[in-house]
Amino acid sequence: MKFLEANNFFGYSFSMLSNDIFAPPSLNHFCGTDRLGRDVCLRTLQGSSLAIEVVFLAILFSLSLGLPLGLLSGYFGGFFDKCLSLIMDTIFSIPVILLSVVVAFVLGKGILNAALALCIVYSPQYFRLIRNQTILVKSETYVEAAQVAGADVKKIIFKYILPNVITPLPILLTLNAADAVLVLGSLGFLGLGVPADVPEWGGDLNLALAALPTGIWWTALFPGLAMFFLVLGLSFIGEDLEEIFDSQNSE
Repeated sequence: MKFLEANNFFGYSFSMLSNDIFAPPSLNHFCGTDRLGRDVCLRTLQGSSLAIEVVFLAILFSLSLGLPLGLLSGYFGGFFDKCLSLIMDTIFSIPVILLSVVVAFVLGKGILNAALALCIVYSPQYFRLIRNQTILVKSETYVEAAQVAGADVKKIIFKYILPNVITPLPILLTLNAADAVLVLGSLGFLGLGVPADVPEWGGDLNLALAALPTGIWWTALFPGLAMFFLVLGLSFIGEDLEEIFDSQNSE
């Protein structure tokens, strides 16, 4: 670990701050520095951890809200189902970016607030998926047999219905995660994501926009590439899961 203590490794500086302002990519700073002398490479890496953290929390919150509501709505039906479906369909009909901007503006900046804003955006998708699957599964013979045998609602939902409705969830999870990275970047670009002192790709792209006409390209290139490759990777995972799921259904 001597290279860390010396703050230098093959000529590359591991310091977040530097006296070099808008320094181009070099051996001292692989991705250059920004207007405050901050290392773009390290800031981009820190932005990746933030993006994964916020997206993970957002998907977790969305699943925690949409899954149980979808199960209950699909199983019980009636007035309860109509009210929940109306609320979720209304939220789902609003464009993702517009809804996330409004919610983020109301909640304010912060990692948890950004995750909650994305949660409200994606919860209706999980609700609709689980509700529709539950309506199909509850009419199956084994569910009706359990009802006739006197099984309580809790046992029927968690033992007979839940395992059979969560199969498509991994596909939606990965696709929503890819979309959430872009939405989070949009919020950061608009200044509605996380505080300005927290490294975030969208915020860095916003700051880099002013310097781009002067030939300072590296402050925009590397955060943009990081966002692109993360979204691309998650999209490929989602497509592979969808192919696996389709092949299993066709067998």
